[in-house]
Amino acid sequence: MKCFDPNANADGHLGFQIAPMIDVVFVIMLFFMVMAGAVKVEKELNQKLPGTVETSKSVEFTDEILINISENGEVLLNEEPMDPIGQHRMKRLTASLMRLKQGGDSAKTPVLVTIISEPDAQYSRVVDTLDALALAEITNVTFTLNAEEE
Repeated sequence: MKCFDPNANADGHLGFQIAPMIDVVFVIMLFFMVMAGAVKVEKELNQKLPGTVETSKSVEFTDEILINISENGEVLLNEEPMDPIGQHRMKRLTASLMRLKQGGDSAKTPVLVTIISEPDAQYSRVVDTLDALALAEITNVTFTLNAEEE
């Protein structure tokens, strides 16, 4: 038994059906309308970037800074290589020490530096390191030798 459809072609093709397409569009539109309420709106935050801040009292968390001087003249500040071996005015070390001193002064904490030198390190390189400390106005300096046990 065949049903008669006036929209059907002779070959049985029903043609383009618009009603299901409209239903799909309404379902998609309903989905986006519901989900639009769940989206968080990005707002501008009124915050300042971190910088140096003066404190009213001393903070008790002093951190010791280590400067290693090797036999070949290499200088390491907390395990980070500093200026080249042949350079007597240690600009990078001096700048790093000045930043550390400024941070210590802002936190009202003393800057403690320990120089660990190899026994056969060049005396001139040790003096260059002490000069950098003097330029940074760091006075709490401890000097020790790195005596490797055999």
